[in-house]
Amino acid sequence: MNQANVLPCLPPGKNPALRVVPMPADANVHGDVFGGWIMAQVDIAGSIPAVERAQGRVATVAVNSFLFKHPVFVGDLVSFYADIEKTGRTSITVSVEVYAQRMRQSNEIVKVTEATLTYVATDDARQPRVLPAL
Repeated sequence: MNQANVLPCLPPGKNPALRVVPMPADANVHGDVFGGWIMAQVDIAGSIPAVERAQGRVATVAVNSFLFKHPVFVGDLVSFYADIEKTGRTSITVSVEVYAQRMRQSNEIVKVTEATLTYVATDDARQPRVLPAL
């Protein structure tokens, strides 16, 4: 493992939107967690600040970028950090960084994934609605 990618701690001053430990059902026979499982968790984590900013329902409309940097293993403690990058009239773009704490290997922490997603605020009829003023 490249030491430049191993961090001594999680991002300072930030709280994770989501933390989870993947189970054997989330992985292949070798213990590598499925990329689709990670993508689903990223979408959930990204939706949290989007829902807060929209003050209600949002829908994922785009995955702008998604980069898997390192594998995630069964038993890792996976932390998802989500921040709003920008907002539009109805849209909210969120960046998500994912870190895995290797519980089996001296608790090293590795940035495993980064992604950017766009959500749109929707009304009860699931139609786009204007974001409320701050």
